[in-house]
Amino acid sequence: MVINYQFWKNKKILITGHTGFKGSWLCIYLHFLGAKIIGYALKPNENQKLFKILKIKKFIYKNYYGNIQNKNNLQNVIKKEKPEIIFHLAAQSLVINSYLNPLENFKTNLMGSVNLLEIIRKIQYVKSLVFVTTDKCYKIKKIKKKYKETDELGGTDPYSSSKACAEILVNSYKKTFFNNCKLNVATARSGNIIGGGDWNLNRLIPDIFKSIINKKKLIIRNINHTRPWLFVLDSLTGYLILAEKNFKNKKYAEAWNFAPNQNKSVKDILNYAIKKKLIKNYKLQKDSKNIETSKLDLNNNKAKKKLYWNAKLSFHETLDYTFDWYNNFLNKKNMYLETMKQIKKYIKI
Repeated sequence: MVINYQFWKNKKILITGHTGFKGSWLCIYLHFLGAKIIGYALKPNENQKLFKILKIKKFIYKNYYGNIQNKNNLQNVIKKEKPEIIFHLAAQSLVINSYLNPLENFKTNLMGSVNLLEIIRKIQYVKSLVFVTTDKCYKIKKIKKKYKETDELGGTDPYSSSKACAEILVNSYKKTFFNNCKLNVATARSGNIIGGGDWNLNRLIPDIFKSIINKKKLIIRNINHTRPWLFVLDSLTGYLILAEKNFKNKKYAEAWNFAPNQNKSVKDILNYAIKKKLIKNYKLQKDSKNIETSKLDLNNNKAKKKLYWNAKLSFHETLDYTFDWYNNFLNKKNMYLETMKQIKKYIKI
């Protein structure tokens, strides 16, 4: 699993959603690889501190603030900058928010996606699009199984269903408009991504460190839920490999799972946090809404076999990288330098 430095050097890359957690990490990763990064996203909110902490606006090639629901604005940026590769990360990404505001959830995750696809189908210079969806796009079965890319799509909550719809939407455009052109479109379905700098609401790792910062007891709702926890650089490396291969060959314009080899529970993470003396204990609180599935597992065989991708970090290594980042932040280190250190360390593995 090797990143081709020469391929990325001076490539013009558009990242939608670059002010978010994954988008910020992708910006600094591509910056390290020498790419020219164009960012298009909403201004970062109070839960998107990483963009400001790393001062990403200073080192990317062009920074644009805008909503992907605004087709004209997005189109003007794409036509002006003429990116060769697009990573589409812009989305409403929280399950609970999709319940609170389902209309906005669908406007962003569906109509925002339609806007992007409509724009790029009428231009010639974009060669590769990696459209990021989610591991939650599958229709959850009662039987225990690892979901593979050919399994049925579904989703009960508004967020999951919007992402399943986005997958269907991409496939429709691919078959209808992109089959006989140079643009190749692939979708990426990652596991639960963790790493330093995530401050989003109702997420386990941010909740742990917010409890430390605020000196309040950690509240846990679903301690036995299991997830395919994946380090952010493992996930993004999968996106980069896919984008490069997709750039060169249409056979990679498919759906891809990126996930670790083994699931772990919320309790497993808490036990390790206690072992590392981050927290002493926590308080269990019943999730009365019970809005998320208790078990989610992805089959990663396709990415391993055809992209030669695999998660580099073990479960505990993933947590070590993540905990170290937050501890350095709490100790007021230069987080741009610390983040770059993690990238360099990760690449050498």
